[in-house]
Amino acid sequence: MAKKDEGPHGVVVIDKPAGWTSHDVVAKSRGVLGTRKVGHSGTLDPDATGVLVLGVGKATRLLRFLTELPKSYVGEIVLGTETSTLDAAGEVTATHDMSAVTDAQVRAATAPLTGAIEQIPPMVSAVKIDGKRLHQLAREGKEVVRPPRPVVVHRFDVEPIPGEPGVWCCEVDCSSGTYVRTLAADLGAALGGGAHLRALRRTAVGGFTLDDAGTIEEPTLRPIADAVRHLDQVTVDDEIAVEIGHGKLLERSRLGVGDEPGPWAVCDAGGELLAVYEAHKEATKPSLVIPR
Repeated sequence: MAKKDEGPHGVVVIDKPAGWTSHDVVAKSRGVLGTRKVGHSGTLDPDATGVLVLGVGKATRLLRFLTELPKSYVGEIVLGTETSTLDAAGEVTATHDMSAVTDAQVRAATAPLTGAIEQIPPMVSAVKIDGKRLHQLAREGKEVVRPPRPVVVHRFDVEPIPGEPGVWCCEVDCSSGTYVRTLAADLGAALGGGAHLRALRRTAVGGFTLDDAGTIEEPTLRPIADAVRHLDQVTVDDEIAVEIGHGKLLERSRLGVGDEPGPWAVCDAGGELLAVYEAHKEATKPSLVIPR
């Protein structure tokens, strides 16, 4: 009988094709990688393409450190047409003549949608209201009041697409939880009409970019430590590594972190991830320990 810790462990970055749900990618990857222990760090809409980060084996426990990473996208905003899903997959719900809108007006309208803002999640989304996901309610023909959620849009750049009047290319850098299709719809409303999003592509999740991404059929397994490469890194000797393996609290001086806030990715001299530690009163404690 195989031991529980046998099998592949690490991080996989997939360039998700259109038409696949994030769950579809996980299900397929389980077969390709030969393990059921696969999870993703954040949903990407079925029609969207681009960076989807998977945790495999022991790395699935580290996915919570990836969920809140900032994201980057490119897409196309179509002015003048609203849809039920705020993107090209939905049914047209309204049309507007926005031919008089100028380039300067479009660019100016992005300013109030940049920075710390609040968004109302789309009805077709994975957000839960009273224990039920919004997309489930939408399929039942229901629409409920959704409280606005705080997000941060670090960059919202737009450029007109030559030869396609009313269609704008957008580039967005944003916090986790930001809906780019809501940005598109809000931009259309701010211009006195409506809009929807098409051709969304996620170009980055934190430091993971399209350059890191492989295909579903030919994934590249990266080291477990890559899942927390954005955290402050600490290297410890063999003696402290043994204590970490037992989940012991450590004084800050022993971990070598001073007054830093943490959390820290703790590795041995060979670069293997041992644990993630966090501040605990005047000392540090394990957030999780990777079995060796």
